[in-house]
Amino acid sequence: MRLFLAILICKLSRAALRLLGRGGTALPGTLALKLCPDIVARLSRQLRCVVVTGTNGKTTTCRMIEKMLADAGADPMANRSGSNLERGIAADLCANAGLGGRPRKRTAVIECDEAAFKRVCGELNPEAVVVTNIFRDQLDRYGEVTHTLEGIRIGLERAPRARVCLNADDSLVASLAPDAPDRVRFYGVDVPMGGASEVSDAPRCIVCGAEYEYGFRTFAHLGGFSCPKCGYSRTEPDVAVVGVDALTTDGTAAALRVDGELYGANVSLPGAYNLYNAAAAVAAVTALGFGAEGAVKSLAHIESGFGRMERFELGGARITMVLVKNPAGCDRAIEYLAAQDGAAAVFCLNDGTADGTDVSWIWDADFERLFEGGPSRTVIVSGTRAEDMRLRLKYAGADENAVRIVRGVAELADAVAGISGDVCIMPTYTAMLPLRAELARRVGRKEFWE
Repeated sequence: MRLFLAILICKLSRAALRLLGRGGTALPGTLALKLCPDIVARLSRQLRCVVVTGTNGKTTTCRMIEKMLADAGADPMANRSGSNLERGIAADLCANAGLGGRPRKRTAVIECDEAAFKRVCGELNPEAVVVTNIFRDQLDRYGEVTHTLEGIRIGLERAPRARVCLNADDSLVASLAPDAPDRVRFYGVDVPMGGASEVSDAPRCIVCGAEYEYGFRTFAHLGGFSCPKCGYSRTEPDVAVVGVDALTTDGTAAALRVDGELYGANVSLPGAYNLYNAAAAVAAVTALGFGAEGAVKSLAHIESGFGRMERFELGGARITMVLVKNPAGCDRAIEYLAAQDGAAAVFCLNDGTADGTDVSWIWDADFERLFEGGPSRTVIVSGTRAEDMRLRLKYAGADENAVRIVRGVAELADAVAGISGDVCIMPTYTAMLPLRAELARRVGRKEFWE
């Protein structure tokens, strides 16, 4: 009876909230969990589930996996809204279930917050888990990277049947392998990337503390790491990007090696870092027993997640929205923006709980790269910490007097619409949601939860 009531209340409250124009991604799940605390475990018993966690890339990797499974005929459900705490996962599982708890769709792709993974992974009892990467992110919430790593380690121990797909290039993530013996599937990138940053969240060996050496680097602390003291080093990936043929603002052409077989891949999302997401998705889908060839083909038809390389055309502006939340992810967005000569830049910095109340991370991101040729780029800043962002850009080389502060979502959308040409908007999470909603409304696009 508790399960029935929890599902009913969740469905009714979600429907009511959406009639009011709200997403209904958290409160319905909160109510369901109060009525039936083990509802996630109970509703996932009949599901084939893949869980994706990590600092960056979760939403995009989930979209890729979802597309691959759909193309293979599996018809998966997913928490597409990005509400990735236990309450959001509970709400989507209830939406997928009948009142008796029977799932409508039998395969699930679940994005899970790193902090919630320790608890939720065991409840979901997944067949496959992907760990994307571990970077310093929201220190007020997650703490240091080793704290995040330990939480993920505990979560994996609570999911003993899962095939575990680990990023071979991330020395922190790769260190989880001994906790899942005979269950690990490594993925990675075998070629260096030109935008490698000198900032590293893991410069020293997690085993013995010696400083890593690198045969090549992709970005931050990712790459061909090895410890000269104890020998801990990168493992050869089962799924690897072995060549990059073309990088454009529309996508990437690359070569993937999957269990010894070579495939040509066209990834429909721009940004070299999306090659990691692509390799992770292929690793997960093949871990579930689906074919590599079909999975690779699906990469050519991936739609961006909301706010993640999402594009809009408004007025004379061709807009790309790129969510940022930490130095490593921000550097990848800066790399994308820097490659577009003359593109306008819009930075929206908030300090809400979901963003991280400590915004000092902006001083570790490489904004200087945007102004290497001088402060000629059109720049707008917005958000609750707009002044902090303008100060950071001043020290990066921008003309402080030319950096425009715009208050209000509608006013910001008006300002962007008045720009002719390419515009890259880089918002933090709570800044992204209302701005994305305003842009979507103006161009007739669906809400993020639809």
